[in-house]
Amino acid sequence: MQITWDIIAQIGLTTLSVSAIFLIARKNKWGFVIGLLSQPFWFITSLANEQWGVFITSIIFTFNWIFGIYMWFFKKNKKDFKKHKDIHPHVHH
Repeated sequence: MQITWDIIAQIGLTTLSVSAIFLIARKNKWGFVIGLLSQPFWFITSLANEQWGVFITSIIFTFNWIFGIYMWFFKKNKKDFKKHKDIHPHVHH
């Protein structure tokens, strides 16, 4: 059996995508990072096999993974704002 880019992409997208969904189901924010890491494999396989619907869906998934990373890693939640307000009561939000 010859190893091709398509086989590597299939292994990568399967391993990373299943891991991402498993982690997100367990409310683990790293699932979003792993999901984003799976996207190049989705792009490779969709382009190699001319699966344009999968390609467009991959673009949408990429934005969703990035949004998840933003929400889970960078956006402050209400609890953080309350703590900040208690420490600095003169700051208005």
